[in-house]
Amino acid sequence: MVFTAVIHREGDLFVANCPEVGSVSQGESMEQALQNLQEATELYLEEFPNEASADRSFITTFQATRA
Repeated sequence: MVFTAVIHREGDLFVANCPEVGSVSQGESMEQALQNLQEATELYLEEFPNEASADRSFITTFQATRA
């Protein structure tokens, strides 16, 4: 299965989450955060195999103006 990874920086760490499943992990680099997220997602799906669903989230964009 193919999942989405959303990665952002928090201080010295990169935080990665998978919106389809809700799994989250972190790492000292983007690559490490992604690898840790993959492992966390696989472990989660072993325990809850029916939780993966493309219907749970969507990706879009929006525009914000400065105040």
